[in-house]
Amino acid sequence: MARGRHTHRRRVGAITAIVVAVAGVVLLAFGGVAYAAYRYEMGHADRILPGVTIAGVDVGGMTRAEATQKVGALVRNDLRGQLTVTVGEDHWTTTLAALGRQAAVKRAVESAMRAGSGMGTFDRAWHRIRHEDLGVDLPLDYRTTGDGVDRWVRRIARDVYVAPRDASIGLDGGLTDVRFTHARSGSEVAQGSAAAAVRTALAAGDDTVVLHTQGVRPKVTDGTLGRTIVVHVDRNELDLYDGFHVIHTWNVATAKPGFTTPVGDWTIYNKQVDPTWHNPAPDGWGAGEPLVVGPGPGNPMGPRALYITAPGLIRIHGTSDPASIGRYASHGCIRMQNADVTTLYPMVAVGTHVVVVGYRPASAGYWDTPPTKDS
Repeated sequence: MARGRHTHRRRVGAITAIVVAVAGVVLLAFGGVAYAAYRYEMGHADRILPGVTIAGVDVGGMTRAEATQKVGALVRNDLRGQLTVTVGEDHWTTTLAALGRQAAVKRAVESAMRAGSGMGTFDRAWHRIRHEDLGVDLPLDYRTTGDGVDRWVRRIARDVYVAPRDASIGLDGGLTDVRFTHARSGSEVAQGSAAAAVRTALAAGDDTVVLHTQGVRPKVTDGTLGRTIVVHVDRNELDLYDGFHVIHTWNVATAKPGFTTPVGDWTIYNKQVDPTWHNPAPDGWGAGEPLVVGPGPGNPMGPRALYITAPGLIRIHGTSDPASIGRYASHGCIRMQNADVTTLYPMVAVGTHVVVVGYRPASAGYWDTPPTKDS
């Protein structure tokens, strides 16, 4: 009996030893495989796992630099794409790159390098060895940066812009008569909304944008033109316009030979009731005249004076010499009958436009009247 028990124990011990030996061999083999897998993965850790794409571009097995170069080529080709803006019948075309379009290539490649990072080392190595497709497609994000869109829209806006035209009464080309200019609306592209539309198109991948113009109202319309004084030197008349319509005409005196009533576009900058006259040329034509004449019947400017921006201290004023009205008799100022200048005075304000047109006839002498008014 004792021998039998010993024999059984020896058999069990032998089996155990065999099992232990086999397990050791298996563990050694597994450990060797694991170590080999670890070494393989570490040797290829600088490469993207197979089956990874960026915007459809296969970057599996590539290094960071190789993937960046390949995806960058796709981006450069994409940014050669064009966007066309249309306004009416006109078109402007530029590239996406010129508009500041960019792609986040570096970020996409870094995401590709991390693809499968949740897998174990052995699984990653096994995918590499067997070239198993990881099945990951990463997006390539585009964005628009810089001021490319704004600069392009400003250029388009400049090309499209039609300036509004204000209503006005001014000089004709020969300075002999007035020119009537009626108001006209302009047009423009609203730059803020236009830039937003371009950016929206870029984000959506569209290749065309249709923009529309909007009207630009003139500052001065036919209905808001207001009043204008027009002095006709060639016929010694002053017309008062309301808008484009003459509402009153008066006879005036203008400069005698040797003096000038300046032709041009002027403005009333001051008004005075019962003005004081100051001799403007005490050493010239005013020699022998008083230096100052206060308000009253003997004042050369009469009861009212409108000061205009023409050179030479030119005024529209009354007179102490009513017989001079209608003649070439002044030193440059525009004389009116006292009753007439008193009527005109409240009808115009400081800032009113004054247009002086035409010329005294070359043959006219002192105290002459215009040929058309000779009796």
